[in-house]
Amino acid sequence: MRVGIVGLGLMGGSMAKSVKTRTSHTVYGIDLDQETMMLARLCGAIDGPLDETTLPQCDLVLVAIRPQAAVDWTRAHGAQIGKSAILVDLCGVKRVVVEQIAPIAEEHGFAYIGGHPMAGRERGGFTSSSDDLYVGASMILTPDKRTDMKLLETLQSFFLDVGFAKLTFSQPEEHDRIIAFTSQLAHIVSSAYVKSPEAQRRRGFSAGSFRDMTRVARLDEDMWTELFLDDADYLTKELGILIGHLEDYRKALEAKDAQRLHALLKEGRELKATAGGN
Repeated sequence: MRVGIVGLGLMGGSMAKSVKTRTSHTVYGIDLDQETMMLARLCGAIDGPLDETTLPQCDLVLVAIRPQAAVDWTRAHGAQIGKSAILVDLCGVKRVVVEQIAPIAEEHGFAYIGGHPMAGRERGGFTSSSDDLYVGASMILTPDKRTDMKLLETLQSFFLDVGFAKLTFSQPEEHDRIIAFTSQLAHIVSSAYVKSPEAQRRRGFSAGSFRDMTRVARLDEDMWTELFLDDADYLTKELGILIGHLEDYRKALEAKDAQRLHALLKEGRELKATAGGN
């Protein structure tokens, strides 16, 4: 199979490396940064550039760039994508992307399905990418009425081959609602948490809990601003819920209400046990 990858940052670069390490597929890639293109070629992550010659030959096109850029790229290159090809975007939000790319795919006759690999690191770029980023991860796909079983079987085989443990199927609305809680809220909390003056005076006083809470504060603010705004309705709702719970803890502490504080902590522990490890 010939695979085209648009964007060779952390996600796209890791996808390219995973495909080349674990399969015999041919990989063509494109990135705006020429140094990234050179590095990808030198390390064998891609077999050549994704261009006007190789794009029409691709059986699968993975778009691993920011949401609006993914839409713009697909609109600009839709006519060059083969009618037998499958395009999957790897964006972290789905509603705004799917509603714009799906009509483009229908217009030009190629298959399209929204995707979101549930894996990542706090540092981005091709140099942070690796061929094991997706090992054991879940790949979310958002099929619609145009998605047939053959397409899903092809994608299942591909994503399992490159290291994913399972495919999770969702709808764009459901995806964005849940991801607001499981991913986006955590990034906002981490970003806000490190703004305490004590964060600069904590050396010698921090261990695993501080590291876990602050890891994703080292984010790409350009990308996450776009993701947050694309999912602002669900994210603001989750923020409201969190702020309400934090107020409960603050009030219990101010009142030195040990019974209330104990109950809040017990409730959190029990809910975590019910939710499971991940």
